[in-house]
Amino acid sequence: MHQENNEGRRKFLKTASIGGLAALSIPAIVSSALAKEKVKKVRLQQNDTILFQGDSITDARRKRDDSTVNSAAALGTGYAFMAASDLLCNHADKGLNIYNKGISGNKVYQLAERWDAEALDLKPNVLSILIGVNDFWHTLVNNYTGTLKTYQDDYQALLDRTKQRLPEVKLIIGEPFAVPGIKSVDQTWFPAFNDYRQAAREIAASYGAVFIPYQSVFDKAQKTAPGVYWTYDGVHPTIAGNRLMAQAWMETVKG
Repeated sequence: MHQENNEGRRKFLKTASIGGLAALSIPAIVSSALAKEKVKKVRLQQNDTILFQGDSITDARRKRDDSTVNSAAALGTGYAFMAASDLLCNHADKGLNIYNKGISGNKVYQLAERWDAEALDLKPNVLSILIGVNDFWHTLVNNYTGTLKTYQDDYQALLDRTKQRLPEVKLIIGEPFAVPGIKSVDQTWFPAFNDYRQAAREIAASYGAVFIPYQSVFDKAQKTAPGVYWTYDGVHPTIAGNRLMAQAWMETVKG
């Protein structure tokens, strides 16, 4: 796998060199992907509590028994940690409180099962959710019987419940994404997975949430480096992929 990825990247770089491809910086990639979305921004307030929720992409090997606010171990090693480090550095005067409660393998109904203790009771002012890839993926590999409608209904019920308890919460919804042709993501994903992406977009719009078009971000990034540079299995981001996601996330907030 490692050798195949290296060979793919070498071929890409050789082709890019021949074609005179101009390398884009991560901020440029993100700006390009978000430009057509007209992504609105969440304004951060003094002493805001920010919560990241989701599956393994958010979890990123965080230390789950550490409930300390702004803890490096509790924030994991992924985009949530990187975004948190930017937030705490860029807004040192705001007294922000940041948590990551993502859990690997989760689907929407599993978020719901732990939502009181690991979301609502924390009373976040800003709630960031990235969920959906497992709601589809596990129908292919884990005999999960949920459907697109299950995903939509469960997600809407979760957000209704959230708004009832926290009517002023500011929502950020990340688009489920997948990079085709890399290990876990093959032709069986499409076009069905695209419907889950669209569902997340529509749900974000209906709840007035900020929407992060992660699929567009990863698609644009592949004009600079191949997919295996950004995600090692088509779903889980590499270090560079996590930085890409964190940069996109940061574009949704302002001080």
